[in-house]
This record gives sequence, C-alpha cells and structure tokens, in this order.
Amino acid sequence: MTGLAIGYAQLWAADPAAWRAAGAAWAGFAAPVGRRATELRARAAELGGGWSGAAATVAGSRVTGLAAELTTVVPALIEADQVLAEFAARLAAAKGRLAAAVALADAAGLSVDRDGRVGPDPARARPGERDGPAAARVAAALRSALDLAGAADRVAAARLADLAAATATGWQSPPPPGRPAPGTEPSRVRAWWAGLTPAQRRWLVAHEPTLVGGLDGVPVSGRDQANRLLLGAHRAALLADRARLLARLPPGPVDTARLHLLDARLAGLDALAERLGGAGGPRAYLLGLDPAGEGRVVVALGDPDQADRVLTYVPGMTAGLDDAPGELARTARVLGRCAELAPGERSAAVLWLDYDAPDFLHEAVTAEKARDAGPALHRFQEGLRATHDGPPARQTVLGHSYGSLVVGTAARDHGLAADALVFVGSPGVGVAHAADLRLPAGEVWASSAPDDVIRLARPPDDLARRALSVTSPLAAALGWAGRDGHELWFGHDPADPGFGGRVFGSGRHGHAGYWDADNPALDGMARIVLGR
Repeated sequence: MTGLAIGYAQLWAADPAAWRAAGAAWAGFAAPVGRRATELRARAAELGGGWSGAAATVAGSRVTGLAAELTTVVPALIEADQVLAEFAARLAAAKGRLAAAVALADAAGLSVDRDGRVGPDPARARPGERDGPAAARVAAALRSALDLAGAADRVAAARLADLAAATATGWQSPPPPGRPAPGTEPSRVRAWWAGLTPAQRRWLVAHEPTLVGGLDGVPVSGRDQANRLLLGAHRAALLADRARLLARLPPGPVDTARLHLLDARLAGLDALAERLGGAGGPRAYLLGLDPAGEGRVVVALGDPDQADRVLTYVPGMTAGLDDAPGELARTARVLGRCAELAPGERSAAVLWLDYDAPDFLHEAVTAEKARDAGPALHRFQEGLRATHDGPPARQTVLGHSYGSLVVGTAARDHGLAADALVFVGSPGVGVAHAADLRLPAGEVWASSAPDDVIRLARPPDDLARRALSVTSPLAAALGWAGRDGHELWFGHDPADPGFGGRVFGSGRHGHAGYWDADNPALDGMARIVLGR
C-alpha cells in the first residue's frame, strides 16, 4: 500500500485475502487488550481495599489510567481492521474488472502484456484490431480496473496515516453536550455525527457504545466498533444469568427451560463472535445486538456504506440469536452468488433480525409482531440511505416466510427505502396487490417452491375466522375473501401473477431450500439484488 498509481502486473499479483487477514490480525488483539484492561481495573480495586494513603491514591490512579488507555486502544484496532478489509474488498472488485477485461481481450483475439498494453494475438487477431473498437473497449476496461485499485490504495493509505497521527496528537476528545434520542430520524443522526470531529466520534464509541451502536444514521464503521466493544459485556451478562440459575439447582421445569434458552443464546453469541473475528469471506460488521429474550442481531457482510448493491434479509418464524449463524449463512450465499455474477461490482448483504420473531403457531397466525417490527425496519433502511458514501446504492429487502409479512407490513404502513422487494416462501404480505406496497410493481418479486408447505396456509373456515377475528385485526381487514386458491393466511399470494408483481422460479426444495446451491431461486435472488 503506497498511495501511488497501481500497474497491471501489481494488480494481477495482488492478494485481497492477505490484506483481509492482516486486518483480522489487528482486530484479534482487541480481546487480549480488553482482558488486560479488565485485569488492571480489578487490581486497582484490590489496591483500594488493602492500602490507603497518598501513595495508594497515586498508585490506584495510575493503574486505573493504564486500564483506560488500554480501553481506548481497542477501537483503534477495530478501525485498522475496517480500513484493511475495505481495501481488500475494493481490490477484489478491481481484480474482478481486470479479469473481465482480459476475458474481453481473449474473446476479441487480443492479448494484454505484463505492462497492460493491448495488442493483437498473432494466432487469432482479426485484421485492424490493434486500434479498433474491441481494443479500445479492452483498454477502457483495463483502465477502469486500475483506476479503482489506485483509488482504493490512496484512500486506505490516507486513512491509515490519519489513524497513526491520531494516536500521537489526540485519539479521543469529549464531544459537546446533546445526543440524538433513540428513534431519531436517521438523516438527523447522520448530520449530528458529521458535525463531530474524528476524536469526538472515537470518544463516543469508547464511552457510549450502547448509544452509538443502536442509532440508525451512524455510519456502519462507528456502529460496528461500538457493538464489538459490547460483545464481551453481553456474554458476561449471559454467563452471570446462567450462574445465578445454576445456584438454585436442582431446577424445576421452568428453570430447565430457562437454562436451555441461555445456553442457546450463548452458543449463538459465541458463533457470532467467531464469525466476526474470522478472516475468511467478506468482513462482518456488527450493526446491532441485544441478547435479551430470544436475542436480536443485525450483521452486515461487506460494508453497506461502500457497496453498489445492498441486500437486507429479514428471516421468519423462530429466528433468534441462536439461529443467527444459519441465517447469516443464507445471507452469505446470496452475496456469494452476486460476486460470481458481477465480480467487478461491490455488494453487501445484511441479516436484519431486529424484531421479536414468532416462536409458536399461535403467535404466527397474527400480524402483531410484523406490525411491531415495521418502524424499526423502516428506520434501518432510511439509515442505510443516509450513511451511504457516494451515489445511492441499489437497496433490496428480502423477506422469508413470516419475514415476508414483516417486509410487506413495513412497506405498506411506513414505506421502505428500497428499490426492490423480494418475498420467498411467503404466507402473504398483508396486502391484496403489489401496488399497495408503495413500490414500482416491476420491482416487487416473489418465489414459492412447488413443494413449500406454506402453500397450505389458506384462510381459515368460518368457525376459525370468527375465533381469530378477535386476535387478528388482519383477518377483519382482509375479510378472508377470495377463496380462489390464491389467498394465503395473510393475503393474496405474492407469487401469483395476479398479485401484480413479478415471479421468479424455484425448484422443489421445500420451505427452507431457497438458498440451496442448485436451486434456481438463489440465482434469481442474486440477479434481483444486482438489478439484472
């Protein structure tokens, strides 16, 4: 990384994975540094308990100060990881463009030498192609790849230089009074954050991570740093709950259920931490985490603030913190297919599990939890728009199963900052027609596998209708009309052409198989994300 122009041979030999691994190595220091800071605080407390006087005060102050200094180092380590991961992602996109340019040259009977010069391949060149249209197209494609790599190099070099300078000139400084309240409009949050100096933002990340990590409108990098700082505290709280529960052994049936829930949340949290620390695949950004109840989490693969295409995936029934690794794997499969189809473009995908998904059928037969989730999903999508760098990204929101009702309800009641909506395995999305989703019908998509059991989620009979009308306002709203084979539990089947959207195919992979590698639905989802 030099900040200078990058040549053809340099880009061809560059290894994005090595830069990504270097960033992960920097972030890997965060855990031991954090543990050392905790140890120092404990040591300071011990000193205070058995030593008094002026010397004790000075010693305690010094040890506490060392702990504070170590704590301020952790965000710097995370930031270094972010910079290097971002550089790796841009470099991978540049290499994708480079490979496409070389393939274009090969198809035209041209060759590219080690200096990036385009010329005819003597064995296959067409007459006049040395300076013809094909050669010009190849040269332009090569220049696009090299320009992207050069820009990425300059940006990363400048950010690392700023980071190094800040450690010497003042890493943190307290911001002025006044904080956005939770639920503040993301554009106002973004304006507040932009008005702070880098040192003030770092102070907020270190001292008020709960605030920063939960505010839609704070850029992805800041939220990720803040939420990663909170990971250890969340795990410690779960372990403390578990210890208190075990102290009352032998547990009764309720205690046993509580213990199983805590163990599942701890397993999910540990799997999430492992993914956050891994160097393989796109870097994960932790945008939200709350282990209370079943647990909520928002994780991005790739930086949505820098990507050209951004997918937000909303899972369905029973999703919780313990399910996050599996749901994140689904998110990664769509993102991976996007990379295969468009290696020269930058895409990011977000697992949005920031709502209380139904755990049981008696909860899933009503739209209550979907309605409750609507404001948060609306605000999150607005936040993605507000914090994105450069021209707006193409934003797609995908809902699976009950998650499709969450997406549809949010679009209907609040509007979504999205260019496309996708529903897979849907029991209905809360509206009778695509036009009610407040999005161009050409960008409302749906797929339903021929063997998906969700197709059996038909409106109830008259007796059940009367029983449910009290608990399901949606039942009254829809009137349970139109028993024509296209009505599902929550409205007209979005995968029916009569819904007014667009349908893409799925193989016979059941309710959970839309992400299977051999299912054409996976390719369909990726192409929609890319806008193809």
